[in-house]
Amino acid sequence: MTRLPPPVDVSVPGRPAASPPMPPQRQPGLLLRLPALLLLYLLLLLLGAISLFWNLLALPLLWLPPAWGQRIGRAGIAHGYRLFWAVARACGMLRLEAEVLDALRDEPRLVIVANHPSMLDALMLVARLPRSACIMKASLLDNVFLGSGARLARYVSNAAPLTMIRLAVADLQRGGQLVMFPEGTRTTEAPLNAFRPGVTLIAKLSGAPIQTVFIDTASPYLGKGWPLWRLPPLPIVFRVRLGRRFMPQADAAAQLRELEAYFRNGVQMPPPGGEPAPPTF
Repeated sequence: MTRLPPPVDVSVPGRPAASPPMPPQRQPGLLLRLPALLLLYLLLLLLGAISLFWNLLALPLLWLPPAWGQRIGRAGIAHGYRLFWAVARACGMLRLEAEVLDALRDEPRLVIVANHPSMLDALMLVARLPRSACIMKASLLDNVFLGSGARLARYVSNAAPLTMIRLAVADLQRGGQLVMFPEGTRTTEAPLNAFRPGVTLIAKLSGAPIQTVFIDTASPYLGKGWPLWRLPPLPIVFRVRLGRRFMPQADAAAQLRELEAYFRNGVQMPPPGGEPAPPTF
């Protein structure tokens, strides 16, 4: 068995560093509203085109040996999403500040846990973590835009909980990274939804530490219940912060409660007017 290097803790001990103030947001004027909405739609079409192209390319690659396919599949997804974020930033519509994730890029055997304010969260993290896998809804593995690429990358289906845990643990023990959103769905109850079990059990069984990550935004765009046709205030900015790292514990249920309490104190919620409020501890 290959001996993996020990993990390097690059987290922020104790309380996570607060995010700097977001740039001021405003609705475009009446004459600019339609062009801005069309540009936002074009960006979403670009994202769909990148996903479709990679999934068509991934189909014949499914015959590769699993280890090769996994490495190529995860790197391909990461590079595709990085292209999307680069174009979005160049257009001035969407900006992602997630460079702090580069410190985790090559670290083996790590569970990366984040809050879930928008539909774009997985794209933000995976774009800078090319060795990471996600736990996906089973139905998405048959999706024309996501299915073959996710299968090539050996993403984990949530169809059967015990199988999901077994596959996630095996991937981590081989040196992989696992991106998880313990809320289970996008946040609907501020500051975040109750955590679902699984993440701390996977950490316990695999021996992998849990690296907390906070996703901050002052924009409601693509949050739960936000319609695609509605133009949000611009620019749309997402920022990623590293939080504390938790070593796995024998009592997975108690650690899940500790993890949820830590996130509740660290998430920065945007007040109705715009900028996120500072975390309270």
